[in-house]
Amino acid sequence: MRNTAWHARIECGREVGAGFLVSARHLLTCAHVVQASEMTGVTVSFPGRRDLGGITASVAVHGGWRGGAADPGDLAVLELDREVPQTPAAFAPPGAEHGSPELVAYGFPKGHDEGMLASYRALPGPLISDEWVQLEALTAHGQPLAAGFSGAAVARADGTVVGMVTAVAGARDVRVGRMLPVEVMARYWAELGELVPTEGHDTGTRRRLYTLVREAERAGLPYRPDQLYVDAVGDFGPPLPPDGFDSLARAAAYVQLEVPDAQAVTRFADRLEALLRPAPPAAPRTPGTWSPIVVEIGHSGAGADQVTVEVFAYRDGHRRPVGAHRLPRGQVRTFVQQRIDEAFTQLAPDAEELVTFVLPREWLNEPVARWACSDDDPTPLGSAYPLVVADRARHRSGRLRHQLAKKWQRLDGEDGTAAHPVACDTPEHPPSLRKRLRDRDTGLAAYATAPDAAKEHFDAGLNAPVPVLLWPRAGCTGIRHPGPCEGGAFLAEVADSVAQVPPAQLPRHVLDLRETAEAADRPDRHWAYDVQLLWDDPRCFPEPAASRHSPVA
Repeated sequence: MRNTAWHARIECGREVGAGFLVSARHLLTCAHVVQASEMTGVTVSFPGRRDLGGITASVAVHGGWRGGAADPGDLAVLELDREVPQTPAAFAPPGAEHGSPELVAYGFPKGHDEGMLASYRALPGPLISDEWVQLEALTAHGQPLAAGFSGAAVARADGTVVGMVTAVAGARDVRVGRMLPVEVMARYWAELGELVPTEGHDTGTRRRLYTLVREAERAGLPYRPDQLYVDAVGDFGPPLPPDGFDSLARAAAYVQLEVPDAQAVTRFADRLEALLRPAPPAAPRTPGTWSPIVVEIGHSGAGADQVTVEVFAYRDGHRRPVGAHRLPRGQVRTFVQQRIDEAFTQLAPDAEELVTFVLPREWLNEPVARWACSDDDPTPLGSAYPLVVADRARHRSGRLRHQLAKKWQRLDGEDGTAAHPVACDTPEHPPSLRKRLRDRDTGLAAYATAPDAAKEHFDAGLNAPVPVLLWPRAGCTGIRHPGPCEGGAFLAEVADSVAQVPPAQLPRHVLDLRETAEAADRPDRHWAYDVQLLWDDPRCFPEPAASRHSPVA
C-alpha cells in the first residue's frame, strides 16, 4: 500500500482516530471518534501531506450511533473547511475483502502520530448483526488494532478500500476487530454508492443513477422509496428491509450494492426517469388498467366474532400477498389500515390504485369508505383513494365472472353510464328485475335504499351480471310511501352525475364525489356523503378466484 496520502489523522478533544479522504472536501471516520465535535471541534491532518497542515472540519453526516459498543451506525462524514489537492481513496467492490489474503489498516496508536500499519484478514461468513465483518490478525506479533485505529480505511494490497475499522481490540484480545464493509457504510451515507464499483455497473450507469436521484430530491418528487425498490427488484428479488428506506438515495444505494441482480439498478433508474420526465399525455386509459389492492374479509368458522382478513396487491397480472390474519371483528380496521399502506409498496410507481373490499353479502353495507386512513390521518379511505366493494360470493363464481367479462366488453366503448334505477317503492318482483338486468346492457343498477331494506332486490342485482351497483348506505327505509323521498332524490342525482362518465372510470368519479361531499359545509347533507359503490371488473383480477384458499389456520 504505497500511496498513503489520503489517510488522515483525526483529533477531537482527547480522542484520536483515523479517517480517509473520499472527495476534495470529505472524509469518512467513526462517529465515536468525533462524538465531542460540537464542544471541542475537529482537526484533520494528513501524514503523507505534511505541507497541508492541520485543517478544521465539521460533522456533515452522522450514521446514528448512540454510544454503545454494539450500536449500529458508527460512521461520520467530515466536511473540511477547504478543499485539499489530493487524490481521494478508491474503493473495491462489495465483498472484495473475502478474496484478499491480507488487509492493511493505517492508524494512529498512542505514541505514533505519524501512523502505524496493522495487518489483518476478513473472516468468511455472514455479517455480525448484519453490520460488521470480523477481522483477525495474521500474526500474533504485529501491530494490533489498538485505540487510534478507529475510522481507519481497511485496504487491499492494491490500495483499494473494502471497509472501515470501527471496533478495535481490547487489552485481553489483540487479535480481533471489526469493520464496516463498504455496502454497510453506504446505508448511512448513500452518496458513497456512486464511488463504489459494482459488478455489472460501469461508471456511466452509476453516474446516471445518482444524477437522477439528486434531480428527484431537488424537484421534491413525491416518490415512495420503498415502492421504487420493490419495482426494481421484481417478484423474486430480496424483500424490502424491515424498516424500509427513509430516502431515495438510500434505496438506490441498497439496490446497487446489496441486490445481486445487476439489472435492478437499470430498472430503478428507468422508473425514476419516467417519473421525472413523463411521456406526453397518452390517449385515455383503456378499461381494466386499475392496479387493485384487495382486502378480502370472510367468516373464519372459529366463532361469530372471528373473521379472516387477507390483503394483497395486483401487479403485472399477478397477486402479491401482503398480510393475512384471523382476528376479532373489532380489530379488523386497524389491521386493514396498516396493510393497505404496506400494499402500496407492491404497486408500480405509476399504477392507478384501486382499493377493493371483498365482503360477505351481509356486510356489503359496512362503512369501509368512512374508515380513517390511519390513527394519524383521519381522512376517510374513500376520500383518499378510489374505493369499491365487491360481493365475496360473486367474486368467487366462475359463471358470473365469465358473464361479467362479456358485459364489460360491450361497455368498454361507452362514453357514459346509464343508471338503471331501482326505487324504494318498486312493485317489481325480484325475478323480473333480475331478468331485465340480465337481458339489457345494464352497466349500473342504482338503488334508492340500503341492502337490508330491499334484500331480495339487491340479491337480484348481485346474481345478475351487472358490473356496477350503487346505493346510499342510509336514507330511505324502503317502505312504500306516497310522494318524493330521499331515495328518489338520490336516484335523480346519480342519473345526472354518471351520464357522462364511462363505466370503467366510475371508481375515480365516486372518489371525486366523496371528496366534494367531505369538503361541503354540511357533509352529511350532501347526497354522495355515504354512497357505496360495488364495482366489479374481472379483468382487474386475472387469477382464477376459485383457486384461492385462505392461508389463515
